[in-house]
Amino acid sequence: MGESGCGKTTLARCIALLTPPTAGKITMESEPVKIDGGSLKKFYRKVQMVFQDPDSSLDPRMRIKDIIAEPLLNLFPVANGDIPRAVTEALLSVGLPLEFANAYPSQLSGGQKQRVAIARAIVTKPKVVILDEPTSALDVSVQAQILNLLIDLQEKYNLTYLFITHNIAVAEYISDYIAVMYAGKIVEQGPTKSVMLNPKHPYTVTLLLSSPIADPLRRRILRAEIRGEVPSLIDPPKGCRFNPRCPYMQKICESEIPSLIELKRSHFVACFYSEKVSLTDSVRDNG
Repeated sequence: MGESGCGKTTLARCIALLTPPTAGKITMESEPVKIDGGSLKKFYRKVQMVFQDPDSSLDPRMRIKDIIAEPLLNLFPVANGDIPRAVTEALLSVGLPLEFANAYPSQLSGGQKQRVAIARAIVTKPKVVILDEPTSALDVSVQAQILNLLIDLQEKYNLTYLFITHNIAVAEYISDYIAVMYAGKIVEQGPTKSVMLNPKHPYTVTLLLSSPIADPLRRRILRAEIRGEVPSLIDPPKGCRFNPRCPYMQKICESEIPSLIELKRSHFVACFYSEKVSLTDSVRDNG
């Protein structure tokens, strides 16, 4: 979770090995993933990705049945008779009628196209599905349908999701564990309930306070505001990258990079003054 431009999609593409990481390594089940043909095939049998814009991720010249079947043809030695059955199962799993199999993407609505993208991702029965803002290009009512579909599919196929979003309400609804990113760095991570109810990084607090809430009695929009601008990732600030915009900034923040420290079970924060950070205090100070 994080604002636009913080590096969420780049991180996801690195994990999916679509963008080669410039440092570090990607491991799967404790084993480093080698970037070669054979290893990548094994990797993509377990890891699939759903992109933000289905108009860009679906080939307009291919029929829906061929789009869904493509991962099977490329990743598995599948018998021809098995492919139609797998495509049928995937279509029905995402709530699309079988007559859509012969349609082209241009004949479908935005929500239907995103369902096709999800069907393509689950047809290989992966262990992990990376979802890059899969609902942001859809109407609100369709967003809810897709989110509920994803939850149903997770239970049916025992999937693990890496879900990328800038929408706090969506993150809270679908996630069990949240990592908050700022300027290319993870600044806070932990169980969803812990991060939402007791955020300990000033950036997380401000994200929560600036999130629109439908209930006017609970609305906190613009009651906390991040001053300044998002830093350049080419030339980021020294020390903590949030220090030019942080109300708790001290000299140490300008010279040293805070490490992720476990404050309580599985809840980590990268801030020198996390003990001072409180969601309720911020509401009172800015209210």
